[in-house]
Amino acid sequence: MSAELYIGLMSGTSMDGVDAVLLRAEPDGRVHALAHEHEPFGAELRAELMALNAPTENELQRSALAANAVSRVYAQACRALLLAQGLAPTEIRALGAHGQTVRHRPGEIDGTGFSIQLLNAPLLAELSGIAVVHDLRGRDVAAGGQGAPLVPAFHRAVLAQTGVDVIVLNVGGISNVSLLRADGRGGGFDCGPGNCLMDGWIHRHQGLDYDAGGQWAAQGRVHEALLEALLAEPYFRQPPPRSTGRDLFHLGWLDAKIVAHAPEVSPVDVQATLLELTARCVVDSLAAFAPGEWRELLVCGGGAFNEALVRRLAGLMPSVSVDTTDAKGLPPMLVEGAAFAWLAMRHVRGLPGNLPEATGATGQRILGSYTPA
Repeated sequence: MSAELYIGLMSGTSMDGVDAVLLRAEPDGRVHALAHEHEPFGAELRAELMALNAPTENELQRSALAANAVSRVYAQACRALLLAQGLAPTEIRALGAHGQTVRHRPGEIDGTGFSIQLLNAPLLAELSGIAVVHDLRGRDVAAGGQGAPLVPAFHRAVLAQTGVDVIVLNVGGISNVSLLRADGRGGGFDCGPGNCLMDGWIHRHQGLDYDAGGQWAAQGRVHEALLEALLAEPYFRQPPPRSTGRDLFHLGWLDAKIVAHAPEVSPVDVQATLLELTARCVVDSLAAFAPGEWRELLVCGGGAFNEALVRRLAGLMPSVSVDTTDAKGLPPMLVEGAAFAWLAMRHVRGLPGNLPEATGATGQRILGSYTPA
């Protein structure tokens, strides 16, 4: 077996667009992230995806058309990456395509539940000319797992350190941790909101997509009564395995808390409180469900660029070295895309891709379905 090239295509809970990452996989399983491109969602598509996170009129047709639109953006991100690297589609073994999550209810309702990612894999294969590995959460859910978080297995493969207990924190729309213990054990879980509430709040009040560097939050003061009400959400006391999404943490949830507990709070103080919530739900959940002599916290995802958030995490964990994954040679915005390229590689090679300690599945499973080029 020779080295192979894979592409990971990831659009997360923030719904800002698609990250495409080129990965080289060696025959022995070692991987190298080589390049990255980002393709934004248009405002109309983003609004439709947001709407489809809740029951809405004619949602079957709208979901199918949104899946087509998402697939076209995925294909454009792939084309941009190939063009920038001077590669042809035939040089890529497969794409790992996550799709856009619009509902996530594993284990609920009928005991199995579901996790829905909008993607038209045959259309993506037609537009890209590359085989597509998709539906990467479904098998884990069928095996009794949460289908999330999926990245801990990748984090363990590329960021674990012999003799050192390390936490990898991904702050996308939702925050999740991977627990990489010195003895080789792994695990992980979704902590709670990452950027989704902060992004939604600043967009409502300032028309911005995100709070660059946490600068707006830094101008406000934490509203203690509101913070206490937010932290009272039962999800935060739910033991792992656990995962969450916009089904729970959305602006309607936040608005109800504000009306009940802080009707006079200023918008900037809400933003400061949301940043504190994001940091606290990480630190509190680690203390409750993952105690240990943690030496390092490595932050990735869009939240790694929120300097105010990273500073607050460091302040809450004074005995832990807090840095971004850049310190380990993996830029924060490449991590999740690289993870889905890695999952595609694992599928193609017939290897499991989940980490049951993180998802709660009954065992390791080969993840995904395969649509040929």
